[in-house]
Amino acid sequence: MIHKIRKYFAPLPAAELISDKTSADKKYKISKWSVFLSATFGYAFFYVCRLSLSVIKKPLVDAGIFDPAQLGQIGSALFFSYAIGKLVNGFLSDHLNVNKFISIGLLFTALANLVLGFFPVFVVFIIVWGLSGWFQSQGAAPCVVALTRWFKAKERGTYYAAWSASHNIGKAIAFTLLPFLIGIGGWRWGFWGAGIVGIMGAIMVRIFLYDSPESKGLPSVVSLEQKEKGEEPLENKPKDVSSSQKAILKNPAIWLLALSSALMYVIRYAIESWGVFYAEAEKGYTNVEAAQIIGLTAISGIIGTVVSGFISDRVFKGSRNVPALVAGILNVLSVSVFLFYPNANVLTDSISMIVHGFAIGILITFLGGLMAVDLAPKKAAGAAMGLIGIASYAGAGIQELMSGIYIGDSSLMVEGVMTYDFSQIRIFWLGAAILSMVLAVLVWNAKAKD
Repeated sequence: MIHKIRKYFAPLPAAELISDKTSADKKYKISKWSVFLSATFGYAFFYVCRLSLSVIKKPLVDAGIFDPAQLGQIGSALFFSYAIGKLVNGFLSDHLNVNKFISIGLLFTALANLVLGFFPVFVVFIIVWGLSGWFQSQGAAPCVVALTRWFKAKERGTYYAAWSASHNIGKAIAFTLLPFLIGIGGWRWGFWGAGIVGIMGAIMVRIFLYDSPESKGLPSVVSLEQKEKGEEPLENKPKDVSSSQKAILKNPAIWLLALSSALMYVIRYAIESWGVFYAEAEKGYTNVEAAQIIGLTAISGIIGTVVSGFISDRVFKGSRNVPALVAGILNVLSVSVFLFYPNANVLTDSISMIVHGFAIGILITFLGGLMAVDLAPKKAAGAAMGLIGIASYAGAGIQELMSGIYIGDSSLMVEGVMTYDFSQIRIFWLGAAILSMVLAVLVWNAKAKD
């Protein structure tokens, strides 16, 4: 059985090289765009499947199916399995057929959504949603591997930054499409709609995201780069890679960044996962209105993610510290307004979420990986990303548990209407944002160690 699985996910063998240079160049150009677009929209559809529960939380509570504490446990199941999967599948993806790995992961997380629409039972939800987290972890790292296989180092940064906007594209789809479907057909259609989108995405990835240039009869990116530079192939010594990976665990700056990213993910997913619930329960918005306000973070987040690399490279000469600090300050200010401004005001809340989305878009790029990669030995970039990834989603999982417990314990029925006291959890969310910013400042003078 294991042998068959390994054989199925094995990278495709190299095809015979296309001899005609004109035909090869044309095919390379078309294939690169196919890989980039399918990776970007494919990962966006992963996010639609991941955020379905965030949109459906309040309808599930209103229907008496689950209470907030139960929803916190269900949500944390995804985050914890996703955190472990980020590390494991990140290492595996270097050795697999990314076409099959990504499409299978997206297909199964889509099927998980379809199942939840049929079985509103706590045990089913926590098991299936937890399994969905594992399949979700088959998205990001393999997509980056695909970009690495198809794009040269000198162009990879531009396409990586553009691809990084995919989670905000997914967020925009989730917070626009799913509330519309819920309004028409009830909470079940939030899951079913996400599942259908995921299945369509899995088919798209399977058809258009190619495993490697060699499998299409094209030269590898490495060979093209070496040919351009006139260099001999560099020997890859496993011992050197192992030593570099161990150095990651001994670098206190990377551990600080991992903790900073974990705390940043607390506030990120507090808004993504509970923002709609908060806006409905605390500020009195409808489900559609709340989703539209929180959904604004997706649009501004795309802008923040895309411009982050450009700003640090062109304006600050490769330094991430100043833009990361500015983004941290904007994040603290924006969530303070959203959480502590006492009245529902569409303009104020919308502006605060636009600023928050922009700031988080920058922080995801910097704290969520790029700053750690800058400090890591070149041969251990994957290990650095794995450490940041598992810390980040452990933070998201802890947030989900604590938020569900605090919100659930504060619930009180008043004149037939369920009310909630968010005073304690607001302080936890904002405190995480502040502490994340402070920890990032502590690595201001850290230098890369090769």
